[in-house]
Amino acid sequence: MTTGKSDFMSAADEMKAKLGPALCLAKWQQVSLHLPTGLNNSCYHPPLHKIDPEAIKLNPGALHNTEHKKKQRVIMLKDEKPSECSYCWNIEAHGQLSDRHYRSGEPWAAEHYDTIRTGENSDPIPSYVEVNFNHACNLKCSYCSPQFSSSWADEVARHGAFPTSVPHNDPAHFTGNRRPIPARESNPYVDAFWEWWPELYPKLKHFRMTGGEPLMDKNTYKVFDYVLAMPKPDLHLNVTSNFSVEPKLFDQYIDYVKRLCNTQIEHFMQYVSLDSGDMEQAEYIRHGMIASRVHNNVLRYLTDIPHRNSLTFIITMNNLSIVGLQAQLDWILELRKRHSTTYQRVWFDTPLLRTPSWQSIQIMPWVYVKRMEDVLKWMEANKETADKPFQGFKDYEIQRMARDIEWMKEGSTLDPEYVKLQRADFYRFFNHHDARRGTDFKTTFPEMKEFWDECRYHAQNQ
Repeated sequence: MTTGKSDFMSAADEMKAKLGPALCLAKWQQVSLHLPTGLNNSCYHPPLHKIDPEAIKLNPGALHNTEHKKKQRVIMLKDEKPSECSYCWNIEAHGQLSDRHYRSGEPWAAEHYDTIRTGENSDPIPSYVEVNFNHACNLKCSYCSPQFSSSWADEVARHGAFPTSVPHNDPAHFTGNRRPIPARESNPYVDAFWEWWPELYPKLKHFRMTGGEPLMDKNTYKVFDYVLAMPKPDLHLNVTSNFSVEPKLFDQYIDYVKRLCNTQIEHFMQYVSLDSGDMEQAEYIRHGMIASRVHNNVLRYLTDIPHRNSLTFIITMNNLSIVGLQAQLDWILELRKRHSTTYQRVWFDTPLLRTPSWQSIQIMPWVYVKRMEDVLKWMEANKETADKPFQGFKDYEIQRMARDIEWMKEGSTLDPEYVKLQRADFYRFFNHHDARRGTDFKTTFPEMKEFWDECRYHAQNQ
């Protein structure tokens, strides 16, 4: 690493100049497929949209190249901004690099710039694919839904919706086209994926499996078996997990990863979802998690798989993650010092949670902004240096935290009545959460007592 910007941030800066006001290469080269519900988006920021079940019968590539997405591409090629990409436009309005700059600057996207800009790449095979085969999951994370968790679906089927101002996770909502197709049933979207796979696989640079919990899904191991049989030296294979599955299943998974990393692929990236450095708070946010199991499995992964791999923590920035954030980042620094020698093996990302809105960091009092700013100052004081590579925080990690804080500050411009409503719903949801799940918010988050009391006041006086 030089004393200047990192290569990652420099590539984003360079791509910013090339893209103009609206173009994002991810609209062509990246896709997130939610096969249990037949939904699609180009990344996790735009709303999900429906895949045409008739189109994929004729062409399984229509899993990616939907009519909706093609219309958004036309808008971008005119240097106009699709409204569905408001997340990035908002970030850029504050003078920050957005995810369209970062994503478009990565090699898997950047190499397609010329054909995309000229309009030649009208029906592309994506080079970055994320897929959710199954909504089976052993956790009930507070901000998740039956769409992505079978445990959530089972709970609301038994106990109904949560009593927020608009009933939250109402089982009546997850019917018809919104009903996730269970793994035991025939799924035309999964069938189309496997029909598309032989054409897709040679073009892939990054393939990521999410969930649900992919360690619990047979398709994950079907992919692994395919890759072991058909090695692809330029493939980055990625899996997102809660790392809190039963030990026997984790043993099976680790055995596969060891074999895959034995020269079969370019790199294996393990994403681990964890939202706090306080173990009790982490378990509260991601209900059903055994935090000690997650910590042990992280250490086992980093110790037992010696090469061609890294681990990234996904810290979904919600209002319950604020008070435990610095402790989590401190653990990440400790892991970096212990396990990163010749290359960076331990990473993290801080994507912003926007729904449900009562868990957004934008509804928090200003004292929580100050707390986040203190974390940012601490990160800057522990920045990676040329003489101590891989041990501190990288420039773009600091920049991403700064942009999260800028977005958080926008909460001060929201309608005060809207903020009161969201705080009331915060209380309604977590008060019912405690009654239903046997948890205790005030004991788990003692630092947030004043906020809890204010939220209760709004709930009781609306």
